[in-house]
Amino acid sequence: MILGQINQLEILRFTSPGAYLGDSDGNEVLLPGKYINREWQIGDSIEVFIYKDSEDRFVATTETPFIFLGEFQLLKVKEVTPIGAFLDWGLEKDLLVPFKEQQMKMIEGNSYMVTLQLDDATHRLYASSKINKYLTPCNEQELLHQEVKIVVYDSTDLGIKVIVNDSYHGLVYRNDINQQIRKGQVLNGFVNLIREDGKIDVRLEKIGFEKFDDASLLILELLQEHGSLPYSDKSDPDDIRDFFKMSKKTFKQAIGKLYKQRRINILENAIQIIA
Repeated sequence: MILGQINQLEILRFTSPGAYLGDSDGNEVLLPGKYINREWQIGDSIEVFIYKDSEDRFVATTETPFIFLGEFQLLKVKEVTPIGAFLDWGLEKDLLVPFKEQQMKMIEGNSYMVTLQLDDATHRLYASSKINKYLTPCNEQELLHQEVKIVVYDSTDLGIKVIVNDSYHGLVYRNDINQQIRKGQVLNGFVNLIREDGKIDVRLEKIGFEKFDDASLLILELLQEHGSLPYSDKSDPDDIRDFFKMSKKTFKQAIGKLYKQRRINILENAIQIIA
């Protein structure tokens, strides 16, 4: 059984406290009665999240937490106590951030970017806001130009800092941002460059011709719905970003491609589909 993750377990028996579940290694864990579905039977395989209760015992739940082991997420502080800050992570027992794992002193009611980790010595789950401590340099050159998961966690003069695939430092440059971005947001990005120090330059749009194919398809679908749209290569870049969620450069190349294919007309202040 893996703490902090969804586990596929078999129902072994039902008791007054709940159902005991087991894995292929002979480990057992209690699923409290309030989570039991009356249609379940002994031998059924179910998915549960495993963590520890207030008495430090392994326990299962069918509830889904806001964060899994090794992930990064923006979570809100419910309470600050003498042992640390407790976060709301969607489960009955709150998640502890020990003082030594706080990048700055946490304040009740505020939200912080944290990662969920497992203490190897005590086998307890904990959260940490010391993001850099849990990120490593990237040496996976095969990620170049590939789609990756990114989590927004900070901003700089250059752009926004992101966590790539829950493992690496990443940066999206400000001039590549074509949508509203908020801290804690989870997005898909595309690896543009892996630097010598292992940090990654990320773009929010696809890189290369495939990007323009997707943009052309989106524009064509909108034109099929509306007939014409009040945008052209003379439109304000911010207006294009707001409506199409793409840069003006991508927009111009996409409509240029559609024009060459004789699928649209480009007017002074509009584009229209060719029937």
